[in-house]
Amino acid sequence: MFIFQSDFTSHLSREVGLSVLAGEPAETLFREARLAGTSGAFQLQQAGRWFIGGASVVPAGGDLDGATRQLYHMLFAAQTGLNLCRVWHYVPRINEPGNDGLENYRAFCHGRSLAFERQFGADFQHRLPAASAVGTEDERLTIVFAACADTPRHFENPRQVPAYQYPKEHGPRSPSFSRATLVAAEGYTDAFISGTAAIEGHETVAPGDTEAQIERTVDNLRTISQACGLGELLGADRGGERHFKVYLRHRTDLAAVRAALEQRLFVATDRIVYLRSDICRAALNLEIEATVLGVRAG
Repeated sequence: MFIFQSDFTSHLSREVGLSVLAGEPAETLFREARLAGTSGAFQLQQAGRWFIGGASVVPAGGDLDGATRQLYHMLFAAQTGLNLCRVWHYVPRINEPGNDGLENYRAFCHGRSLAFERQFGADFQHRLPAASAVGTEDERLTIVFAACADTPRHFENPRQVPAYQYPKEHGPRSPSFSRATLVAAEGYTDAFISGTAAIEGHETVAPGDTEAQIERTVDNLRTISQACGLGELLGADRGGERHFKVYLRHRTDLAAVRAALEQRLFVATDRIVYLRSDICRAALNLEIEATVLGVRAG
């Protein structure tokens, strides 16, 4: 069962095979969430203006491409009449080859891209929300989404090629997400910063070098924060409630990464969880995502 009100992180640990290494025992993004029924495989909840859904499926015959399209078609049906703002993906054995020899992440990206194209047409790139996709040892593909009636704005990092424009060397269909999505209402903004890693242009920076990747990842977070109007402090100076998830490929990196981020990025009021997970590229050792809620207009 998916619980979004006060048990999201422990859901990750129990349901999709991500180990919590440190930090908050539970992530509370959507307070006072209440059950709102089901749609297809998705269990639905509502919290204020936010409509949240989650579902898992075991790819039949190892067909991750097909399973991704299947879940996305159900996702679009579940959020009909609303705007998709954030999606979290947990991909089985994300860096391993699938039955067709294609890396699982690339098969997932292929299915996701086709699903968006079917839903929104050839110019679907303009509708892409913030997202993350990390690996899990669980056999199921899990997708969690957040949508609302308000109109979102999507942003790109000027130091990076938009993911949906990656060259073919990264797979037959490019990843389908924006670097950040903001939703404003009544003088406040909720911001979703996608999973962010050490990528410059479209290339991995410092493959396998955790220390160097920390520096570039933090730089990218600050750059996208400025690009979307949060300032270089990701809303820390604007009354926002900041939540971070830090995904680590190697458990042994926890102490060094935690010390570096506490010095360079985090403030005392941040809500943070560290999770053991493979990252979408085998040469990346960490990824950081941020959700900043209730930011005052700058």
